[in-house]
Amino acid sequence: MIGFLIRRILAVIPVLFVVAFITFFMMKQAKGGPFDQEKEVNPATIKTLNARFGLDKPTWINTTAVSQASDQGVANPLKLGRAFLDSQFGNYIINAVQGDLGPTYSSKGTEDVQDVIKRKFPISLRLGLMAAAFALVVGLPLGILGALKQNTIFDYISLILATIGTSVPTFVTGLLLTLFLSRVFGVKPIKPAGIWDGFSTAYIAPAFILGLGTMAYITRLTRSSMLEVKRQDYIRTARAKGMGERIVITRHMLRNSMIPVVTILGPAVAGLVTGSFIIENIFRVPGIGDEFVGAIGSRDYSMIMGSTLFFALLVAIGNLTVDVAYGFLDPRIRNKS
Repeated sequence: MIGFLIRRILAVIPVLFVVAFITFFMMKQAKGGPFDQEKEVNPATIKTLNARFGLDKPTWINTTAVSQASDQGVANPLKLGRAFLDSQFGNYIINAVQGDLGPTYSSKGTEDVQDVIKRKFPISLRLGLMAAAFALVVGLPLGILGALKQNTIFDYISLILATIGTSVPTFVTGLLLTLFLSRVFGVKPIKPAGIWDGFSTAYIAPAFILGLGTMAYITRLTRSSMLEVKRQDYIRTARAKGMGERIVITRHMLRNSMIPVVTILGPAVAGLVTGSFIIENIFRVPGIGDEFVGAIGSRDYSMIMGSTLFFALLVAIGNLTVDVAYGFLDPRIRNKS
């Protein structure tokens, strides 16, 4: 199991590199720059800012250095490496490996990206954990109850709720809930003053909307998985041996039906924790998702790159957690690894 974990952790490195590569060059395809404004700015000022933040360097590789190396015959790998490191992308990768995600361009370098993530992420973390808790606490019982009470009123209610949750987009339910609360109860979205402030008004509504889709998906997946396990021969054998219904459900049905649920649970929780861009914007939650949307609008390259890499790392950790959970749910998987 330890060897398996080491292999999976090492596999995260190339994944993060590919994510950084794709994000960097997709970002560079957008027109304009981080210092372009509606009001015309002095070109000398923009040139100075680009030089300060390294945006005057080649995007991918220093072509001048490559051509000089090629003129001498076979290109020297050392010179090619230096040409790569002298580019914007190479410089960013070297700094990122050292834990430096660069300064935010929107603050003109007064604040680093990692500082923004440290300040914003706890808010998204709390919101995402509340949404994940809601999805699990409501989704699992609804799915289990729907499978055990198949073709009854309980099953129909769980299916209706799951269908609504998966069919209606979160931005629609978010706007409808905001409209309902403001018109009926006179409650408007309140921007949290801190991580633990405004518990009832600032976090519960967005957490409910954020976790609604995941809750619906967990309900449907739990129900279908439980129904499949329910028809297996070993379930009938356990009942034939006189084993109590509660033991059959908890020890055999529930445990074996959780593997598909756990498969989607890791990435789903990671996605909730990183924050919903739309939900945070609707409910004025100053989390990392809202910051990411603002960075895209202002072409804050370093903030976009840092946030994307951070999101990718969280998803990789979620997938790794799922793989570890497999071993505890199914001993056969643990023995193979």
